[in-house]
Amino acid sequence: VPVLSKWRAKVPEASADPVEKQDSEPVIVSVDAAGRLFLNLGQEEQILSLATIKDRVAAVLRRSPDKPVLIWGDSAVPYGDVVTVMVALQEAGAPSVGLVTENPK
Repeated sequence: VPVLSKWRAKVPEASADPVEKQDSEPVIVSVDAAGRLFLNLGQEEQILSLATIKDRVAAVLRRSPDKPVLIWGDSAVPYGDVVTVMVALQEAGAPSVGLVTENPK
């Protein structure tokens, strides 16, 4: 899973089974410790508003409705903020939104 180069999220650990490998790269919305949002759609790394992310993800899902959508959130981000992003992604057309976690060591 790609990690944005300008910041490193402290990702929560979980012991869930990994998602099976998909044919296409997932759309990943990243939320850093300061609550800033990033999107991994090949553009230059930039902070985006939730509305912009929602519009861009909706456009991607119109072309590729089965594309996986994931959130990579720093462990310092309040749970409610992650839920807000999840709801926006579902409103954009994502049938489900996964969470990126790391396995406990």
